[in-house]
Amino acid sequence: MKKKESESERKERLRAELRRDVDQRRRSYRGRALELFPHVCGSCGREFTGKQLKELTVHHKDHDHTNNPPDGSNWELLCIYCHDHEHEKFHMKGRRAAGSPVFDPSAAPLGNPFEGLDQILPAEDKGNEPQDG
Repeated sequence: MKKKESESERKERLRAELRRDVDQRRRSYRGRALELFPHVCGSCGREFTGKQLKELTVHHKDHDHTNNPPDGSNWELLCIYCHDHEHEKFHMKGRRAAGSPVFDPSAAPLGNPFEGLDQILPAEDKGNEPQDG
């Protein structure tokens, strides 16, 4: 049978969990980036404090999430909106992150939704077509 935890034991356990979580966050590249850089979006310049800090993300400049140098030279802090925009620009240029599909705007579409439409619709009288001018 499990012994019921006293209030002081519960508080001490919670403190230990919080300390462990803080240490893990500091060891993560996001934690290190937040310690290294000012809490400002590198694109739009918006400042972040308090609860807003969760909207500030770490962008890998070379788009390689495994490249995390200790000096943070591959990172920049971007707000969630600018971060999404940065990745959209990256994909539109035909580049891609590892494992993601390549966007090719010149590739043939999967199908034409209007294919064969002229055989399905009744033929119209040529005299009813709008005239230019």
